[in-house]
Amino acid sequence: MIGVRENYHRVLDRIREAALRSGRDLQSIRWIAVTKTVPVEKIREAVECGISHIGENRLQEALHKREALRDLALTWHFIGHLQTNKAKKVVENFDWIQSIDRTELAEKLNQAASQPFPVLIEVRLHEEPNKSGVAETALPGFVEQFRQYERLQLRGFMAIPPFFENAEHARPYFRRLRRFSEQFGLTDLSMGMSNDFQVAIEEGATMVRIGTALFGERR
Repeated sequence: MIGVRENYHRVLDRIREAALRSGRDLQSIRWIAVTKTVPVEKIREAVECGISHIGENRLQEALHKREALRDLALTWHFIGHLQTNKAKKVVENFDWIQSIDRTELAEKLNQAASQPFPVLIEVRLHEEPNKSGVAETALPGFVEQFRQYERLQLRGFMAIPPFFENAEHARPYFRRLRRFSEQFGLTDLSMGMSNDFQVAIEEGATMVRIGTALFGERR
């Protein structure tokens, strides 16, 4: 059975290959290790390999892991759908929030933050039911609203395209998100997961959210 260390080096090689193909500096790409349902022991093994950015979808699960891993220098990203009543707790325990998708949430986060806090807007690039994110047509107005949030630092965008067996089919979605970053002059793009991160890197991803390819299938 292939372990975390072997998976880490395989994924790193693929990140390096995609960066090389697209003329990118490897240092411009951050690997966010998605640790939903992953036990602390496996996360420690990944950190020993070189992981320093952790992505969590659920607040309560993340709080347990933060406590267990408090001896490690990690950057924590909240990447899941966020309820407004948990805004304060997330600001207190995370370093980034990648999934702002509505005005009410942005206002709560701005109120909760005591210092400048980096965030991404989640963009809905397709019309799958029950998917979060700001519609593309609403994006200009939503970006403009961030001028009034003095403690939220809008850095860029995050998106989750539909799942495709052929990763090439995700390319148009990544390309659209990159064009938004160019349109609004924002530099961070969180896009690409275990099945399509190489294509995302070729299209300009600065953060790739990779869990399964590192830790194996979730139980």
